[in-house]
Amino acid sequence: MTQDDYENATNLKKVLSDKNREFIFHYARFDIAAIEIYLNVSITNIFCTKIASKLTRTYTDRHSLKELCKELANVDLSKQQQCSDWGAAKLSDEQVEYAASDVLYLHGIREKLIERLEKEGRFELANKCFNFLPTRVELDKKGWIDTDIFHH
Repeated sequence: MTQDDYENATNLKKVLSDKNREFIFHYARFDIAAIEIYLNVSITNIFCTKIASKLTRTYTDRHSLKELCKELANVDLSKQQQCSDWGAAKLSDEQVEYAASDVLYLHGIREKLIERLEKEGRFELANKCFNFLPTRVELDKKGWIDTDIFHH
Protein backbone atom coordinates (compact mmCIF):
# COMPACT_ATOMS: atom_id res chain seq x y z
CA MET A 1 0.00 0.00 0.00
CA THR A 2 1.12 3.53 -0.68
CA GLN A 3 0.75 6.54 1.59
CA ASP A 4 -2.12 7.67 -0.66
CA ASP A 5 -3.91 4.39 0.03
CA TYR A 6 -3.67 5.05 3.77
CA GLU A 7 -4.79 8.67 3.39
CA ASN A 8 -7.75 7.62 1.22
CA ALA A 9 -8.99 4.96 3.65
CA THR A 10 -11.69 7.34 4.89
CA ASN A 11 -14.31 4.69 5.72
CA LEU A 12 -11.81 2.66 7.74
CA LYS A 13 -10.62 5.79 9.54
CA LYS A 14 -14.22 6.72 10.36
CA VAL A 15 -14.91 3.29 11.89
CA LEU A 16 -11.65 3.28 13.87
CA SER A 17 -12.36 6.80 15.18
CA ASP A 18 -15.78 5.81 16.54
CA LYS A 19 -15.57 6.41 20.31
CA ASN A 20 -18.78 4.39 20.87
CA ARG A 21 -17.39 1.19 19.36
CA GLU A 22 -15.30 -1.29 21.32
CA PHE A 23 -12.23 -2.62 19.52
CA ILE A 24 -11.01 -6.10 20.41
CA PHE A 25 -7.37 -6.89 19.76
CA HIS A 26 -4.88 -9.52 20.69
CA TYR A 27 -1.74 -7.59 21.63
CA ALA A 28 -3.41 -4.22 21.14
CA ARG A 29 -0.17 -2.38 21.84
CA PHE A 30 1.20 -3.44 18.45
CA ASP A 31 -2.02 -3.00 16.48
CA ILE A 32 -2.93 0.46 17.74
CA ALA A 33 0.65 1.64 17.14
CA ALA A 34 0.47 0.49 13.52
CA ILE A 35 -2.95 2.12 13.08
CA GLU A 36 -1.67 5.40 14.53
CA ILE A 37 1.47 5.37 12.37
CA TYR A 38 -0.16 4.41 9.07
CA LEU A 39 -3.66 5.83 9.37
CA ASN A 40 -3.07 8.65 11.85
CA VAL A 41 -6.04 7.49 13.93
CA SER A 42 -6.06 7.20 17.72
CA ILE A 43 -8.18 4.36 19.02
CA THR A 44 -9.99 4.34 22.34
CA ASN A 45 -12.38 1.85 23.94
CA ILE A 46 -9.96 -1.06 23.65
CA PHE A 47 -10.18 -4.64 24.88
CA CYS A 48 -6.92 -6.59 24.66
CA THR A 49 -7.20 -10.37 24.97
CA LYS A 50 -3.47 -10.69 25.68
CA ILE A 51 -3.65 -8.36 28.69
CA ALA A 52 -6.85 -10.03 29.92
CA SER A 53 -5.18 -13.42 29.52
CA LYS A 54 -2.16 -12.35 31.57
CA LEU A 55 -4.46 -11.05 34.32
CA THR A 56 -6.55 -14.23 34.47
CA ARG A 57 -4.49 -17.16 33.20
CA THR A 58 -1.76 -16.75 35.80
CA TYR A 59 -1.09 -20.50 35.77
CA THR A 60 0.73 -20.23 32.43
CA ASP A 61 3.18 -18.06 30.53
CA ARG A 62 1.48 -18.93 27.23
CA HIS A 63 -0.71 -16.03 26.19
CA SER A 64 -0.56 -16.22 22.39
CA LEU A 65 -3.75 -16.07 20.36
CA LYS A 66 -3.08 -19.66 19.31
CA GLU A 67 -3.04 -20.76 22.97
CA LEU A 68 -6.18 -18.75 23.80
CA CYS A 69 -8.02 -20.26 20.83
CA LYS A 70 -6.98 -23.73 21.91
CA GLU A 71 -8.01 -23.32 25.55
CA LEU A 72 -11.02 -21.02 25.35
CA ALA A 73 -12.50 -21.75 21.91
CA ASN A 74 -11.40 -25.37 21.35
CA VAL A 75 -9.83 -24.33 18.05
CA ASP A 76 -6.38 -25.27 16.80
CA LEU A 77 -5.41 -22.07 15.00
CA SER A 78 -2.86 -22.53 12.22
CA LYS A 79 -0.01 -20.02 12.44
CA GLN A 80 1.72 -21.24 9.29
CA GLN A 81 1.44 -17.88 7.50
CA GLN A 82 2.63 -15.87 10.50
CA CYS A 83 6.24 -15.80 9.28
CA SER A 84 5.46 -15.23 5.60
CA ASP A 85 6.40 -12.00 3.77
CA TRP A 86 3.85 -9.47 5.01
CA GLY A 87 5.77 -6.61 3.38
CA ALA A 88 5.02 -7.77 -0.15
CA ALA A 89 3.13 -5.41 -2.45
CA LYS A 90 0.26 -7.91 -2.69
CA LEU A 91 -0.72 -10.41 -0.01
CA SER A 92 -1.26 -14.01 -1.05
CA ASP A 93 -4.69 -15.63 -0.74
CA GLU A 94 -3.26 -17.69 2.12
CA GLN A 95 -2.13 -14.55 3.96
CA VAL A 96 -5.52 -12.89 3.53
CA GLU A 97 -7.26 -16.03 4.81
CA TYR A 98 -4.83 -16.23 7.75
CA ALA A 99 -5.39 -12.58 8.68
CA ALA A 100 -9.17 -13.00 8.52
CA SER A 101 -9.17 -16.22 10.56
CA ASP A 102 -6.88 -14.64 13.14
CA VAL A 103 -9.77 -12.52 14.45
CA LEU A 104 -12.70 -14.92 14.12
CA TYR A 105 -12.58 -16.06 17.72
CA LEU A 106 -11.82 -12.79 19.52
CA HIS A 107 -15.44 -12.06 20.56
CA GLY A 108 -15.92 -15.47 22.18
CA ILE A 109 -12.51 -15.32 23.85
CA ARG A 110 -13.30 -11.82 25.11
CA GLU A 111 -16.53 -13.06 26.72
CA LYS A 112 -14.74 -15.92 28.51
CA LEU A 113 -11.95 -13.63 29.67
CA ILE A 114 -14.47 -11.07 30.99
CA GLU A 115 -16.12 -13.85 33.04
CA ARG A 116 -12.73 -14.72 34.52
CA LEU A 117 -11.79 -11.09 35.13
CA GLU A 118 -15.06 -10.50 36.99
CA LYS A 119 -14.76 -13.75 38.96
CA GLU A 120 -11.24 -12.81 40.09
CA GLY A 121 -12.09 -9.16 40.79
CA ARG A 122 -9.71 -7.91 38.08
CA PHE A 123 -12.12 -6.41 35.54
CA GLU A 124 -11.54 -2.82 36.70
CA LEU A 125 -7.77 -3.39 36.69
CA ALA A 126 -7.95 -4.75 33.14
CA ASN A 127 -9.88 -1.66 32.01
CA LYS A 128 -7.24 0.58 33.56
CA CYS A 129 -4.59 -1.33 31.59
CA PHE A 130 -6.63 -1.00 28.39
CA ASN A 131 -7.07 2.74 28.98
CA PHE A 132 -3.29 3.11 29.46
CA LEU A 133 -2.49 1.50 26.10
CA PRO A 134 -2.53 4.75 24.06
CA THR A 135 0.03 6.19 26.50
CA ARG A 136 2.13 3.01 26.30
CA VAL A 137 2.07 3.27 22.49
CA GLU A 138 3.13 6.91 22.68
CA LEU A 139 6.08 5.89 24.86
CA ASP A 140 6.97 3.16 22.34
CA LYS A 141 6.87 5.61 19.45
CA LYS A 142 9.13 8.05 21.35
CA GLY A 143 11.82 5.44 21.95
CA TRP A 144 10.91 3.68 25.19
CA ILE A 145 9.74 0.46 23.52
CA ASP A 146 11.94 -1.86 25.61
CA THR A 147 12.07 0.26 28.74
CA ASP A 148 9.75 -0.03 31.73
CA ILE A 149 9.85 3.55 32.96
CA PHE A 150 8.10 2.44 36.17
CA HIS A 151 10.85 -0.04 37.06
CA HIS A 152 13.21 0.96 39.87
